[in-house]
Amino acid sequence: MDTVSNSEILAEIAAELQDWRKLAQPLAARYRAADAVDGAAFVAAVAQAGAAVGHGVPVITLGNGYIDVTLFSVDEAGGRWITAKDLELAGVISGLAHDFGLTAAPGEVAQLELALDTADYTAAGPFWAALLGGDAGRAVLDSVFDAKNRVPNVWFQQTDAHRTPRQRWHMDLWLAPEVAAERIAASVAAGGTLVDDSEAPSFTVLADPEGNRVCVCTALGRD
Repeated sequence: MDTVSNSEILAEIAAELQDWRKLAQPLAARYRAADAVDGAAFVAAVAQAGAAVGHGVPVITLGNGYIDVTLFSVDEAGGRWITAKDLELAGVISGLAHDFGLTAAPGEVAQLELALDTADYTAAGPFWAALLGGDAGRAVLDSVFDAKNRVPNVWFQQTDAHRTPRQRWHMDLWLAPEVAAERIAASVAAGGTLVDDSEAPSFTVLADPEGNRVCVCTALGRD
């Protein structure tokens, strides 16, 4: 599979793909539509564009006044990656959005990922794959994905074996880089605590008033 690195993706976003943002695995874009009819026509055009280049149908959500488009390629093991073909299709979709008079809202994209500390994801993975996706064989590398995109993926964070109690589950909230600092500040103002920002802007650890932790993540500062 012709995968591209995170730094290459960010360079393409800066140069040609300003509508898009890199999240945990996918490229994501949000467009504003004046009405549902225009949005539906755009969705049909995107599906046709994907089929024309052999990509298949991207993950598309049509809502009240918005369209979310998510791009990634799936390897033989079920892993999700960005390829040169994804970048090419992203450019085509941006052109279609312009033709349909849609407005890009890249700062509004987001992805929620569930993260579980585990010393052995090969043991835990089949359970979560069966529970979330209905297929115990879907455990992939360090993540489990639902092939139908009904639920968030689970990412297994490698850790040493430890006794409970300890928070083993946390959420990773992936945001567009330009909105992460504002979201962090608002969360702290709402009663949260800044636990660790030494790895920012890659990720920042927050805690709620009861000490439950969450990471706010962006694609910046990653390989």
